[in-house]
Amino acid sequence: MLRATAAGVTIAIRAQPGARKTAIIGIYGEGAAAQLKIAVHAPPLEGRANDALIAFLAESFSLPQKAVELISGASARSKVFLLRGAILAPIKSKLSILMDSY
Repeated sequence: MLRATAAGVTIAIRAQPGARKTAIIGIYGEGAAAQLKIAVHAPPLEGRANDALIAFLAESFSLPQKAVELISGASARSKVFLLRGAILAPIKSKLSILMDSY
């Protein structure tokens, strides 16, 4: 789900667009193929769900929106985002806290 790269940290997401609110709702898959499942309030039209995911991830990990970049899955439910400049350990810690609150 999380991987360290030279540019930052990548996070694998499974989006569920059209939900009542944007929130983490669990884990999709297992092991190395696991993805963070996020319900997205925005519809999957004209990139609105992707924009909502970028805003949600930026807020959740205390990053500026310009540091969150969609690198694959623009029109799919399975997506990979780059958290540019992020370090793996603090992101893992923050994700653990976020998962405890869902």
